[in-house]
Parts: sequence; structure tokens; C-alpha cells
Amino acid sequence: MTTRPPSPRATGRKKRPATDGGIGRYILIRFLLIFPTIFILVSMVFWLMRTTGDPITAALGGRLGPEQLAERIQAAGYDRPIFVQYIEYLGQVFTGNFGTTISTNRPVSEILVTYGLATFELVFYALVVAFIVGIPLGMVAAYWRDKSADAFLRVFAILCYATPVFFSGLLFKLVFAVYLDVLPVSGRASTSSELQMQLLPNQTGLYTIDAILTGDPTVLGDVLEHAVLPALTLGLLTAGVFLRLVRTNVIGTLGTDYVDAARSRGVSEFRLVRKHAYRPALIPIITVIGLQIALLLGGAVLTETTFEWKGLGFMLSEFLKARDFVAVQGIVALLAVIVALSNFVVDIIAALIDPRVRY
Repeated sequence: MTTRPPSPRATGRKKRPATDGGIGRYILIRFLLIFPTIFILVSMVFWLMRTTGDPITAALGGRLGPEQLAERIQAAGYDRPIFVQYIEYLGQVFTGNFGTTISTNRPVSEILVTYGLATFELVFYALVVAFIVGIPLGMVAAYWRDKSADAFLRVFAILCYATPVFFSGLLFKLVFAVYLDVLPVSGRASTSSELQMQLLPNQTGLYTIDAILTGDPTVLGDVLEHAVLPALTLGLLTAGVFLRLVRTNVIGTLGTDYVDAARSRGVSEFRLVRKHAYRPALIPIITVIGLQIALLLGGAVLTETTFEWKGLGFMLSEFLKARDFVAVQGIVALLAVIVALSNFVVDIIAALIDPRVRY
């Protein structure tokens, strides 16, 4: 008599999900999705910019005579069919050539490298502020849930992400730079510090690193002082989101079975929050960082303009004033690429930490 092998239900073993194709397959799919995402974003930038006409007329119309304007349009190739220009633009973008600015006659790629590093530095500082402020305060709010401290921190979180960046920036300048006079009002560094950093044989473009390379502590202190207010202004925007996420997920984790078991063994509530509940609560933070990068880049435009922090956001506002749509196209296209790549990296990190995101 033949016997059938015991079923998984009878042995108490669970079958592995059939949808688990492995981390390699997930990474490959996410990587391939980058290209259509960038293609759609870059195409939208091109067509939206051209709704107002060709860039030469937009930037120089009214300042040149009809004949001179026609010559410039023909020399730049903007008299050709729009679809031909679109195909040529896609080819240039995917080879790293974003054209030449109309107002300053500089390669757009040079502007992206020069001022992009300043924006990267600002976004990095803002993320540091968001983590330092949002995560600990979220844990505190979860520990004191439904009490006055929790209510205060929830209101604080709402104010952080609901207050316009330019308003909070002006408020910080008024308090710390004008009334108290303890922090610089604008710029990335003082003139003397910039002159010292320019003497370096190999400048990186990142003022923090360049200040360290000078070997002068006063230069580093000056650079960090200039970064405080812009980083606070932009970082608190994201800190409010992190605070609410950590609070909600820590409270949810505190209701799980393994936390109840630890609580029954006499583990204090503070230790439960600090040792058991906060790590699972960080997973949602990682998954939303990609979205927050887009929020930070958008907020960087107003933050850099408010504090005259010469990064991509500051230059974007300047080129918009000059109606230099070639430069605007290049900057917006680069920001779109950064957002797409950031989301890809964040998705991979989230998948490595939490396998459930692959299903």
C-alpha cells in the first residue's frame, strides 16, 4: 500500500510564496523602470517649455530686431519642425549634453556640476536635521501617546510640513540673524573663507570638504554656521513627516504579540520603545525617503533663493527671471533624473531590509 507524503498543513510547515522571485529579479525590474520614468519626465519638461514658443524668442524677444531674432533662431535650429527638435533633444540629454544657456552662453552641463554640488550639500544637511529632529521626537510622542507632550509634538509636526519654506526661512533670518545676530543671514560662506578655499589646488565644490582641506578650523566653523539656517528651514519640512510616521509605527509595534510578551516579563515601557519598537518603525521612513528627496529638491528652490545659497534652485529662479528656457530645461531634467535614481536606491534598500516589499 502506497502512502502519500504529508501535506504542508499536516506537518505545520508553510509553503513559500510563489511570487518570491528573489531580490535579483526585483532589482532588475526596478532598474528597468528607471528608463521609462526618466523618458516621461524629460519629455514633459521639453513639451511644457515649448508651449511658450522657441527659447530664443522667449529670452531675447523685444530686445532684438526681427531680422536679428530670425538669424538667432535659425542658427540655433529652432526653425525646424518641433518633433525633429524633440528627437535631437532626447539624443543630447542621454549623452549628457544639455545645450548652452542663452543668457550667459555657458554649457548647461557646467552649471549643473558647479551648482548641483551646492544643492546636494544643502539636501544632505536638511536630511541630517530631519533625522535628528523627526525620529527621536516621534519616539517621544509614541512613548507619551495621548498625553500633553504627544499633542504638542503632533501640532509641531503639522506646523513643520505645513509652513511654507520661504516663510519659515524669513522667520529664522529675522530671529537668529537680525534680532539675535548669532548666525549669518545668507550665502554659503564668508568672502574670506571662500578666498581661502579657492586657493586649494583641487576644489571639490562641497564647501564642507573644502573647508576641512584648508586645515583652518575657523573656515570650517564659518561654513557650518552659514549652513545652519538653510538646513533647519528645509530639514524641518521633512522632520514633521518623519515625526508622524515614527509615532504611528512605534504605537502600532507596541501592540504586537512579541512586545506584549516582553511587557508581561516586566520590561519597562521606555525600554520597549527604545529597544524593540523603534527599529520596525524605521522601515516606513526608508520607503518614503525617495518621495522626500523630491520634496526637498522642490523646497530647495525657495530655500536657496531665501538665503542666497547658490545652488541649482537659486540658479533656476535666476534663469526663470531671464526666461532662459534652455537652462531651465537642463536643470529640471537633471532634478527629474535625480528623483528617479533616488527612488530606485531607496527601493533596493527597503527590499534588503524588509522582504515584504518584493511581493
